[in-house]
Amino acid sequence: MQRTDTVAAFRAALDAERVERRRVGLVPTMGALHGGHRSLIERAVAECGAVAVTVFVNPLQFQAPRDLGSYPSDPAADAALAEAAGARHLFAPHPGEMATDRMRTRVRVHEVSEGLEGAARPGHFEGVATIVAKLFAIAGPCRAYFGEKDHQQLAVVRQLVEDLSFPVEVVACPTVRAADGLALSSRNARLTPEERAAAPVLYRALRAGADRLSGGERDLAAVEAEIVAVVGAEPRARLDYAAVVAEGDGWRLHVAAWLGDNRLIDNLRVDP
Repeated sequence: MQRTDTVAAFRAALDAERVERRRVGLVPTMGALHGGHRSLIERAVAECGAVAVTVFVNPLQFQAPRDLGSYPSDPAADAALAEAAGARHLFAPHPGEMATDRMRTRVRVHEVSEGLEGAARPGHFEGVATIVAKLFAIAGPCRAYFGEKDHQQLAVVRQLVEDLSFPVEVVACPTVRAADGLALSSRNARLTPEERAAAPVLYRALRAGADRLSGGERDLAAVEAEIVAVVGAEPRARLDYAAVVAEGDGWRLHVAAWLGDNRLIDNLRVDP
């Protein structure tokens, strides 16, 4: 696996792969890689000739310096997982290389970035869209792999690609869960044992809402109330929001909750 930490070197490495007629797969991450990231890399490896993983903790998408400072980081473990999963390239730039402290440009994707996480974390998706756009501009034509756990982020990235005509195919990959249903997340590493034991309540709440829909309930407020009730029954969890959104001919259930100082999100698609 080739490791690069400058924009110029990473761009040159991927250009060289395309000269050899290898399709480039891109897996953008903020590090603290886990089994969910591994699944993205492995799918990219199965579908592309050369897979690049990017590791960059994006300061533009954090509102609180404390949250940025406490974000988990283990560069050696990240490199080991990426290489074991089959990545050919690892791009791990420092903030100065990405120029986040000097950038005067921001990318804002309207509508799909509003509500849910957009309302709970003002400016978050603007930070995401700005750095993802920069990574796409650096990487060039590729297939980019994102997990459905961050479903609203996925929608923002898709709209970004469509509106700005990036030569990028966005590939959505299913949420990877632990045996108890908890969606894998880098933030899970910050949970205490007691909080980790309580965290699957998010998935149980989504499943309870899904069961109401599958049983014929069409009052979405009632379904949301079911999600709220399940989370409320867990004393270690503090609900941020619960929402049920029509999606095509089905629905997407969303939940966000605090466990101690850690805020977790999850979502679930329900078909009619």
